[in-house]
Amino acid sequence: MPVPPLTVTAAVAAQRDGAQYIDVRSSAEYTQGHPAGAINVPLLEGDEDTGQVLPNPDFVRVMKANFAPDTRMLIGCETGGRSGRAVQMLEVFGFLSAANVLGGFSGWRAAGLAVETSTPEGSAYADLLGKADDC
Repeated sequence: MPVPPLTVTAAVAAQRDGAQYIDVRSSAEYTQGHPAGAINVPLLEGDEDTGQVLPNPDFVRVMKANFAPDTRMLIGCETGGRSGRAVQMLEVFGFLSAANVLGGFSGWRAAGLAVETSTPEGSAYADLLGKADDC
Protein backbone atom coordinates (compact mmCIF):
# COMPACT_ATOMS: atom_id res chain seq x y z
CA MET A 1 0.00 0.00 0.00
CA PRO A 2 1.50 3.38 -1.01
CA VAL A 3 2.59 5.79 1.72
CA PRO A 4 0.58 9.03 1.62
CA PRO A 5 2.50 12.17 0.66
CA LEU A 6 3.64 14.51 3.42
CA THR A 7 3.77 18.28 3.75
CA VAL A 8 7.17 19.80 4.43
CA THR A 9 6.30 20.35 8.09
CA ALA A 10 5.19 16.72 8.46
CA ALA A 11 8.41 15.69 6.69
CA VAL A 12 10.51 17.57 9.26
CA ALA A 13 8.68 15.78 12.07
CA ALA A 14 9.23 12.41 10.34
CA GLN A 15 12.91 13.25 9.83
CA ARG A 16 13.27 14.00 13.55
CA ASP A 17 11.65 10.63 14.18
CA GLY A 18 14.30 8.83 12.09
CA ALA A 19 13.08 9.03 8.48
CA GLN A 20 15.79 9.70 5.89
CA TYR A 21 15.31 12.65 3.51
CA ILE A 22 16.38 11.74 -0.04
CA ASP A 23 16.77 14.72 -2.37
CA VAL A 24 16.24 13.49 -5.94
CA ARG A 25 17.18 16.79 -7.58
CA SER A 26 20.33 16.91 -9.69
CA SER A 27 23.72 17.05 -8.00
CA ALA A 28 24.10 20.66 -9.13
CA GLU A 29 20.77 21.64 -7.55
CA TYR A 30 21.66 19.79 -4.35
CA THR A 31 25.01 21.56 -3.93
CA GLN A 32 23.30 24.97 -4.21
CA GLY A 33 21.22 24.17 -1.13
CA HIS A 34 19.11 21.33 0.26
CA PRO A 35 17.00 20.41 3.28
CA ALA A 36 19.18 19.94 6.35
CA GLY A 37 20.21 16.29 6.67
CA ALA A 38 19.24 15.38 3.10
CA ILE A 39 21.12 12.80 1.05
CA ASN A 40 21.34 13.24 -2.74
CA VAL A 41 20.35 10.51 -5.21
CA PRO A 42 19.33 12.30 -8.45
CA LEU A 43 16.46 10.94 -10.49
CA LEU A 44 17.66 13.08 -13.42
CA GLU A 45 21.23 14.25 -13.91
CA GLY A 46 23.01 16.58 -16.31
CA ASP A 47 25.23 14.86 -18.87
CA GLU A 48 28.80 16.13 -18.44
CA ASP A 49 29.45 16.20 -22.20
CA THR A 50 26.22 17.73 -23.51
CA GLY A 51 24.72 19.43 -20.46
CA GLN A 52 21.42 17.75 -21.32
CA VAL A 53 19.39 16.51 -18.35
CA LEU A 54 18.82 12.76 -18.65
CA PRO A 55 17.30 10.02 -16.48
CA ASN A 56 19.83 8.61 -14.03
CA PRO A 57 20.27 4.96 -15.10
CA ASP A 58 21.76 4.12 -11.68
CA PHE A 59 18.95 5.56 -9.52
CA VAL A 60 17.41 2.24 -8.39
CA ARG A 61 20.78 0.47 -8.14
CA VAL A 62 22.16 3.21 -5.87
CA MET A 63 19.02 3.21 -3.73
CA LYS A 64 19.18 -0.58 -3.31
CA ALA A 65 22.88 -0.49 -2.41
CA ASN A 66 22.46 2.23 0.21
CA PHE A 67 19.04 1.70 1.80
CA ALA A 68 17.15 -1.30 3.16
CA PRO A 69 13.71 -1.83 1.60
CA ASP A 70 12.02 -0.93 4.89
CA THR A 71 13.90 2.37 5.36
CA ARG A 72 11.50 5.20 6.12
CA MET A 73 12.23 7.68 3.34
CA LEU A 74 11.11 11.20 2.58
CA ILE A 75 11.55 11.76 -1.15
CA GLY A 76 11.84 15.39 -2.22
CA CYS A 77 12.74 17.42 -5.29
CA GLU A 78 12.12 21.08 -6.15
CA THR A 79 8.31 21.10 -6.13
CA GLY A 80 7.10 17.47 -5.96
CA GLY A 81 6.99 16.19 -9.55
CA ARG A 82 10.27 14.27 -9.78
CA SER A 83 9.88 13.00 -6.24
CA GLY A 84 6.40 11.66 -7.06
CA ARG A 85 7.88 9.68 -9.97
CA ALA A 86 10.76 8.50 -7.77
CA VAL A 87 8.34 7.22 -5.11
CA GLN A 88 6.43 5.25 -7.78
CA MET A 89 9.68 3.69 -9.03
CA LEU A 90 10.82 2.82 -5.53
CA GLU A 91 7.51 1.12 -4.74
CA VAL A 92 7.88 -1.05 -7.86
CA PHE A 93 11.33 -2.13 -6.63
CA GLY A 94 10.16 -3.04 -3.13
CA PHE A 95 10.67 0.18 -1.13
CA LEU A 96 7.35 0.41 0.66
CA SER A 97 8.07 3.20 3.15
CA ALA A 98 8.82 6.10 0.77
CA ALA A 99 6.70 9.25 1.02
CA ASN A 100 6.63 12.11 -1.48
CA VAL A 101 7.33 15.49 0.14
CA LEU A 102 4.69 17.86 -1.23
CA GLY A 103 6.09 21.23 -2.22
CA GLY A 104 9.65 19.91 -2.23
CA PHE A 105 12.58 22.21 -1.61
CA SER A 106 10.58 25.27 -2.72
CA GLY A 107 8.02 24.54 -0.01
CA TRP A 108 10.78 23.76 2.47
CA ARG A 109 12.41 27.17 1.94
CA ALA A 110 9.05 28.97 1.96
CA ALA A 111 8.28 27.39 5.35
CA GLY A 112 11.58 28.71 6.73
CA LEU A 113 12.93 25.25 7.47
CA ALA A 114 16.65 24.52 7.91
CA VAL A 115 18.70 24.54 4.70
CA GLU A 116 22.28 23.36 4.20
CA THR A 117 24.74 24.30 1.49
CA SER A 118 27.53 22.06 2.75
CA THR A 119 27.59 18.39 1.89
CA PRO A 120 28.34 16.14 4.86
CA GLU A 121 30.49 13.11 4.06
CA GLY A 122 28.35 10.25 2.78
CA SER A 123 25.52 12.54 1.64
CA ALA A 124 26.74 13.40 -1.87
CA TYR A 125 25.62 11.32 -4.82
CA ALA A 126 29.23 10.42 -5.65
CA ASP A 127 29.57 8.83 -2.19
CA LEU A 128 26.43 6.73 -2.60
CA LEU A 129 27.30 5.76 -6.18
CA GLY A 130 30.74 4.65 -4.98
CA LYS A 131 29.13 2.35 -2.42
CA ALA A 132 26.87 0.90 -5.13
CA ASP A 133 29.88 0.33 -7.40
CA ASP A 134 31.65 -1.54 -4.58
CA CYS A 135 28.75 -4.00 -4.20
